[in-house]
Formats: sequence, C-alpha cells, structure tokens
Amino acid sequence: MEFNTEGLRLRPWRASDCEPFAALNADPRVMEFFPAMLDRPAGDAAVARCQARIAERGWGLWAAEIRSSTEFIGFVGLQVPFARLPFSPCVEIGWRLAFPHWGKGFASEAARGALRIGFEQLQLSEIVSFTAVINRRSRAVMERLGMQEAKTTFQHPNIPEDSPVREHSTH
Repeated sequence: MEFNTEGLRLRPWRASDCEPFAALNADPRVMEFFPAMLDRPAGDAAVARCQARIAERGWGLWAAEIRSSTEFIGFVGLQVPFARLPFSPCVEIGWRLAFPHWGKGFASEAARGALRIGFEQLQLSEIVSFTAVINRRSRAVMERLGMQEAKTTFQHPNIPEDSPVREHSTH
C-alpha cells in the first residue's frame, strides 16, 4: 500500500532510502527525544523491519518523499509498538522527518493521510501516539491532528530509568 497527500508520497521503503535515513538518525536535532542516535547498521535494521511489516500487513511506517522531487524526507505511518505499554495492545501513529523538512507541515499532512488509511481502510477503532513529555514539537503535531492528550503519563519501559525522555505522554 502507498498513498499520496497533497505534497507527499508515502510508500514502501527502498534500498536507496538507507543512506538519507542514516543521516537523519545521526542528526542530534532529529534524535533529541530518543535515548540515543542510531548508527548505520541499526538504521538499516529499522528499514528492514519497516519493509517486513509493510510486506506482512500492507501497512506500517512508510517512507515519506516529496512528490514533486521524490526526495526522501523520513517516515510516517502506523505500527503496533514492540514495547508493552500501559495501553497495549494498540496501533500507534508515528513520524520522524529530516531536520530541513521541519516546520513545513509535512508531519501533520502525512499523519492525516495515515490516520485516514487507519480509520477508513483498515477500520481501526483507535490510533494512539506517544512521545517524551518534553517533546513539545511532536505533542503539537498530535494536537493539530485533533488527538486528545491522556490525563496521565507513563514511564516508557524501553528507556533507561535515568533518562530525561523516559516519561511519556499519550494522545
């Protein structure tokens, strides 16, 4: 499955996405609210997992590209989280875009398209999103999408206890 939004194409991953994805994962601005940056082997493994999930289910975390130039800018999509979370089982919507593409509305635009796929085509009854409490930018995207913030936060089980990004909010 792939789909277009006004300015973006969300599609399965290609081998050519690995290099720009590695650059994105090595950018401290992009990875600020993650426990660590990803090196190239870890990024390649993440791409392989994304490819496998899309092949298995027909949906997942899609590679995002600008339609007019076909430039890879990151990913946006839906997935079943690996971690056991307080609200599991669930399907989450998530995104990670290269820094030069922040502030252009791409995350919101692509996420709206992914939500449409999730609710209309996949007939999901609920889609959640979560991020570190201190990640104001992603929380703002969630709010622009009309997602309601849960009243309580949780400690992400896959993040070290002493990490400043362990406390998460859910929308």
